[in-house]
Amino acid sequence: MLMNYQCFRLIFCVLPLCLLFAGCTSFVPRTQLPLVTSESCGDPVKVVSVPLPVIASSPNEGITAGALTAFLIHDKNNEVYSLLAPQINQNKNFGVTGSLYGAVNLSKERSLEFNLAQSQRANFDYEARFRDTGLQNGNLELNGFIGWFADGSSRFYGFNARTPIAQETNYTNREFVYNLSATWFLGRRYYVELGHRFRNVSIHGGAVKKVPFIKDRFTAGEVNGLDGFTTHAPRISLIYSTLDTRPLATVGGYGRITFEPTVKALGGAGDYRHYEIEVKGYIPKGEDKRFVSVFRVMYNQTLGDTDSGKVPFLEQSILGGETTLRGYGRNRFIDNSFLLLNLEERIRLFRWEIFNVVADWEVAPFVDLGVVMERFDKVASNNFEFNPGIGFRATVRPNIVGRVDLGVGRDGPAIYVGLGYPF
Repeated sequence: MLMNYQCFRLIFCVLPLCLLFAGCTSFVPRTQLPLVTSESCGDPVKVVSVPLPVIASSPNEGITAGALTAFLIHDKNNEVYSLLAPQINQNKNFGVTGSLYGAVNLSKERSLEFNLAQSQRANFDYEARFRDTGLQNGNLELNGFIGWFADGSSRFYGFNARTPIAQETNYTNREFVYNLSATWFLGRRYYVELGHRFRNVSIHGGAVKKVPFIKDRFTAGEVNGLDGFTTHAPRISLIYSTLDTRPLATVGGYGRITFEPTVKALGGAGDYRHYEIEVKGYIPKGEDKRFVSVFRVMYNQTLGDTDSGKVPFLEQSILGGETTLRGYGRNRFIDNSFLLLNLEERIRLFRWEIFNVVADWEVAPFVDLGVVMERFDKVASNNFEFNPGIGFRATVRPNIVGRVDLGVGRDGPAIYVGLGYPF
């Protein structure tokens, strides 16, 4: 399964006529591709290479431009089996960045993804994700993620729903994280997930020099976590799912309840707890599912133990970015709780075969509605953020989505480009 990585800007939805003339198909002996193929790919292996321009923009990072080449490695069924994408781009805040993204199917049940990226200034990203769905006859799934990265474009505006843009500050958060989980199928579409999340964060000077540094405007007494923090958080989730497929669902429902306490006795910054409820629905129309109405409702609450101090600001309930409020930059709104509603109509415009790769081209008008608050009974209707927008997507089944989302919020428009559906 291919996931959405912020450092990997794969634009399937831009300049399709350019793609028509730029790509090529080749057949390579399988012995020359030992790490990204298996017997299911046949011999020789079909490899489609597609050079692409990179044009990305976000409220926090600004404009990024460059180029990449996507190598799509196919199996005997002519489906994309693995993907490699070296990339180079330029951003005025970070300089030149080189990266390599890969998604490799080690077997039918096991997959590995990685992203390696290094910038001239501030930013880097080294991460890997592993998934195994073949244990206990498919009734047990294991997931693992490990990452070490720095983001010099991070922003903080203060707490609560009406933080003004005049309070904008910048910083670099350097993090080492891992996230482990095991999910058991209980029968009748019910699942239980047990996991553990570790996070070590340090705060440094930001890369966006025109925005004040966070420590020049806020103190550690006002904002817990400015001097860095560590999180050790066990997690349990109860899940109900009737989705037809997880990467590119078109029909069904999904519900999840999660409890995640951070424990000071394990080395965490304090004793605090996350509670989260998420419900998603996919409603197709027509025999060919050309129209799919999608909704998501989420509620998240973070409660801290007053005896152990305040919760670190990056561990509170946060809205803003490409998967929540798409009219704002990442981490735009922070408080003890958030309520979020996403509505999206995914409309397939046409199905187009390029270089023997079949892609569905979609347009997706959407509305994001969300609010942060101290607690649920203190929510105020005039604090909700209303973000209308439109998305453009290209999907290559069974597991690849390239997307461009344009949302509009109070701070102005925001554009996100990347892989994967937002929810």
